[in-house]
Amino acid sequence: MLVPMSRPFRVVLLPGGILPAEPAYAALLATLGSEVDGHAKDLELYASDAPPLGYTLATEVAGIARVADEAGFDRFHLVGYSGGGAASLAFTAAHPERLLSLALMEPAFAGWQRMTPAERAHLERFRSLLDLDRAAVFPAFQALQLAPDVDPPAPPQGPPPPWMAKRPAGILAILQEFLRTDLDLDVVEHFDRPVWFALGGRSHPDYFALMAERLAGVFPDFTLERFPERHHFDPPHRIEPERVAASLRALWERAEAKA
Repeated sequence: MLVPMSRPFRVVLLPGGILPAEPAYAALLATLGSEVDGHAKDLELYASDAPPLGYTLATEVAGIARVADEAGFDRFHLVGYSGGGAASLAFTAAHPERLLSLALMEPAFAGWQRMTPAERAHLERFRSLLDLDRAAVFPAFQALQLAPDVDPPAPPQGPPPPWMAKRPAGILAILQEFLRTDLDLDVVEHFDRPVWFALGGRSHPDYFALMAERLAGVFPDFTLERFPERHHFDPPHRIEPERVAASLRALWERAEAKA
C-alpha cells in the first residue's frame, strides 16, 4: 500500500513550445495542491524576445538545473510535455543522478537512435516547415502531430496574447535543434528511476506511439498510460488533470519509496 509522503513532492514542470508554463499547468497544480512544491518553468527558448543565440537543448538543461538549484532541490521529479519533454529527456541524459522520476507527455523529440523506418520518415517531414512562411508554420506544425482523421483545434477568439508573437521563431529554432542533434539512448537506458509516458489516442501514431514503444525498450522502469480521447493539442494534464494527478502521485510515491 502506498503511504503519503510527509513533505510535498519536489517537482519541476516544463511546458511545450506554445502555451506558457503557468496556464499549461494551472489545472494540474491546482488539483495537486499542497501535495507538491511545484515549479512550472517556461522554456529558455522564450526567455527573451528572440530565441537565444546558439540555442540547443543544453540551453534548456542548464535552465532546469538553475530552477532546481534556486528551489533548493538536490533531487526532484521532472515533468515535461512536448518541447519540455524533449528538454526533460536531455536533462535525464545529462544529470540522471538528480532525478527521482521522469514523467513525459508526448515529448517532441526523443533522439534518432533505434527508430523504426516509419518513425524516422515522419520526423523527417518536419524539415519542410523550415521553408514555409511564418504564417504557415503553425498549421503545418499542428497537422504533423495529429492523427490523419483529427482536425486541429479552432484558434481562440479575439486578439492573440502577446506571448504568441514569439512562437513561430521559437518553433523553428527548437525544430532545427531536433533535426541536427541526437539523444544518446545508450546513456539513458541506465536510468533506473521510474518513467511514466502519457499518450493521446488521437495524436499521430507514427510520431508519439512509435516513440513510446521505442522508449519502452530503453528505460528499465517504464509505464505507458493511454488517454484515448486526447491528442497533442488537448493534452491530458490540461483536460483530465484529476486523472493525471492521480497517476503522477502514484509515480512519485513509488519513486520516493524506491529512492
